[in-house]
Amino acid sequence: MMLQDKVAVVTGSGRGIGRGIAVALAKEGASVVVNDLGCDLDGRGGADDPAAQVCKEIEALGGKAAPNYDSVADFSAAGNIVKTAVDAFGRIDILVNNAGIVRDRSIGKMTEEDFDAVIEVHLKGSFNCGRHALPLMKEQGFGRIINITSSAGLRGNFGQSNYGAAKAGIMGLTRVWAVEMEGRGITVNAVAPAGITRMTGNVPGLDHDNPPPELNPELNGSLIAFLASDAAAEVNGQVFGRRGYGYTLFQQPKPIAMMFKPGPMSAEEIATNFDAVFREHLQPVGIPSLRRKK
Repeated sequence: MMLQDKVAVVTGSGRGIGRGIAVALAKEGASVVVNDLGCDLDGRGGADDPAAQVCKEIEALGGKAAPNYDSVADFSAAGNIVKTAVDAFGRIDILVNNAGIVRDRSIGKMTEEDFDAVIEVHLKGSFNCGRHALPLMKEQGFGRIINITSSAGLRGNFGQSNYGAAKAGIMGLTRVWAVEMEGRGITVNAVAPAGITRMTGNVPGLDHDNPPPELNPELNGSLIAFLASDAAAEVNGQVFGRRGYGYTLFQQPKPIAMMFKPGPMSAEEIATNFDAVFREHLQPVGIPSLRRKK
């Protein structure tokens, strides 16, 4: 069991991808704090108790789990999430920032509140939880943070200005923390998972009634468990993904072509030389399987 005696917090783990991650960590021996508000997809309402349900599932497998109902979007409440791990299990070794909501609208219809709400949960929520967990990890000389990003932020996706911006921001947050924590026994990586869940309900072309087995949200857990383990001690600041049954590695942005001349260059000179230097290197935007046909 790769995570024996480790303590993990998985935010937003009452359902879907988060639930699959929490169960996967527990199967590898980790004690898990299952954080979930039980709210609707847009962050409002909700009356059931998915966190308790997942805890019972983990305990039925012989593992240990504790529920938490605080919001990652509130700084003090995020501290309570981390405190739940310390109070219940004595420490925190692993933090998976998975909690999220969606409020998809094209830019002409998106409200300020739609944008702010999604940023607060995904991006600020990741910061809040990491800010409370990292000092404890530094003190004990061990820690694993896995931030959940998305292809919507890495590639772009229609109607997701808020979600895409938050997920791209999480990639930047991951790399900054990786630099700051290097050499302290702490690694910080990001994963863009895949799976049919409540959050993909509005994505065209996905059959939610008969989902293909390769889009089972539980398939993300193995990669998260590896990154949380001692075996991944040298893996830091990376962004991984999942495609079908495979796992992918995203390459960070880097210069791949340069237009140059000694001295300043005019706009006309740039226009004259642009195609020869840059055209073949331009990358398509959007998630390939979801790009609208023209």
